[in-house]
Amino acid sequence: MRRSNRELWLALIAMLLITLLYVFVMSFERAIPSASGFFGHALGILGFILMLLTETLYSWRKRSRNASWGRMASWLRFHIFTGLVGPYMVLLHTSWKFNGLAGIVTLFTLIIVFSGIIGRYIYTAIPRTPDGIEIEAQQLSQQIQALESQLQRITSAGNQSTRELAQRLDALPQTSSAPFLTFLGNTFYEWSYRRQWRSEKRRLGSAARAQADQLQKVFKKRNALRRQIETIAIARRLLALWHALHIPIGIALFISAFVHIGGALYYATLLR
Repeated sequence: MRRSNRELWLALIAMLLITLLYVFVMSFERAIPSASGFFGHALGILGFILMLLTETLYSWRKRSRNASWGRMASWLRFHIFTGLVGPYMVLLHTSWKFNGLAGIVTLFTLIIVFSGIIGRYIYTAIPRTPDGIEIEAQQLSQQIQALESQLQRITSAGNQSTRELAQRLDALPQTSSAPFLTFLGNTFYEWSYRRQWRSEKRRLGSAARAQADQLQKVFKKRNALRRQIETIAIARRLLALWHALHIPIGIALFISAFVHIGGALYYATLLR
């Protein structure tokens, strides 16, 4: 399943708009918006609601495999979006004061956001279907065999220069000899492969470049599948470890947040 960063850009745009509104209110009041004021309360309430949606909706959808309420990929994008925007609003709600329980909630919030960013990287390293179901290594091997057959058909139909080009492309470095380094350094190897591919392409005439592009697309898909096979076991182990750490931190965050909310309601209403 192809991944995109659309949800990150949408979250960045939303955070920018919220920041502009925050600056406008700050300039209007000529002071940092108070956490107990209307705007500060609105930020805190909306941010906390988004954080609740982050922790509940995606988990609920993930456990409903037979449900038809949208693709898992769409729910994951929504999970990431709310998981960034919600904590940012809660951070603005603090008025940059981190004393007592509010400071503990803020600390847990920052930890959970950082942990979520790491989790996204690990999660997307495991190949999945659009419904979020993990693809096994055997299925990846079958896809690689199909691509190998496609390469053979292309080189058989081409001339000697096409076959030599295929050999040179096949000899380009694809992954590290250590699977863990491959898992951490996929971006580096993709960049290195593209750089050397452009160097090979410049040697070709205009007539051979169309067929070279066709070869390169097949090689790129095959190399990506090979990297996934090499790193899938590591990614699954890391994801299991991440869950073991992320979930308790999330529970501690929401317990602290509910205590903070209860205390704020008690002092703001019942004692008046």
